[in-house]
Amino acid sequence: MQKWIRRIRGAIGMGLTWAFAWFAAGMVLLAIVGLDAADVPFPLFFGLLGFLAGVTFSGILGLVEGRRSFDEMSLPRFAAWGGLGGFLFSSLFVLATGLGADAFLGLGAVFAVAGASCAAGSLALARRANDRESLGAGEDVSRLEITEGAGEPRL
Repeated sequence: MQKWIRRIRGAIGMGLTWAFAWFAAGMVLLAIVGLDAADVPFPLFFGLLGFLAGVTFSGILGLVEGRRSFDEMSLPRFAAWGGLGGFLFSSLFVLATGLGADAFLGLGAVFAVAGASCAAGSLALARRANDRESLGAGEDVSRLEITEGAGEPRL
């Protein structure tokens, strides 16, 4: 049961991370076109789509790469899974909204690029957080002592 709770929490965290990035993209679009351009505020709509795309990506990643840690995954492979997740999410979105094949081709490409970008960014953030934990970012380095033999090379 704990394993599933961790996976669900990870999927929600991934969705929130992607939602933040897509919300920012919606803010940029809103700044370009203005407030009166759409009925639905772009940032909120993009944030919702980003959350759903992030959860979709997390599900794909859990199925395909479930036993690997972030250190074992390459950035291009992670980005490829993100692109696939974005493309699959675009197909679900087009089916749910009833848009045609023309919209699917355009949205599929946009969501795939956005998914690959967000996946690469997510992996970079996860590795950075992992590095900080490994280094003990909260410790005072001035109090650490060098033990005998620590600076000698091993044979």
